[in-house]
Amino acid sequence: MDTEINIRNDKKILLVEDDSRDVELTLAGLKENHLAGKVAVVRDGAEALDYLYCRGKFKTRPPSNPILVLLDNKMPKVSGLEVLKTIKIDEHLKTIPVVALTSSRETPDLIEFYKHGVNAYVVKPVDFSDFMKTIKQLSLFWAAVNEPPPYTESNGAKNYRVTFPRKEEVEIPSPHPALGG
Repeated sequence: MDTEINIRNDKKILLVEDDSRDVELTLAGLKENHLAGKVAVVRDGAEALDYLYCRGKFKTRPPSNPILVLLDNKMPKVSGLEVLKTIKIDEHLKTIPVVALTSSRETPDLIEFYKHGVNAYVVKPVDFSDFMKTIKQLSLFWAAVNEPPPYTESNGAKNYRVTFPRKEEVEIPSPHPALGG
């Protein structure tokens, strides 16, 4: 049975993945559910934050939030865990469902992701058919069954610079609890 999932034209799934093979597999799985054209792909955590905050090469994209973020953890520049933390402390982003789609089976990773508000933690299967089945199940639930939160326009808050332990700067809009907002 072929199931077609329709999501609004302005809504996207954000795939944050640095491994090109995993990007291809994920897009192939989403294509089976007619969602491949609804995916924005970024290759690291810094690009993910640029996408979410409509800055850098994404400054002209429509400002609506993605309906789902599929997030790898071990990435260059900014880790998936740091991206998750940023999403979940931002008033305008924290309602976006985030699914960790990672190869890590490490208990500390699992605990940290749930501690910081991940909606689901999925270990990438190694077998191709299992991977495809996993992506199909994820897309059916998050894009067809789940009701995403409504998007509200940003209040024009100014941005602050925050330096992560790796000495990389990332802009975070206020209000931000860590900055007294």
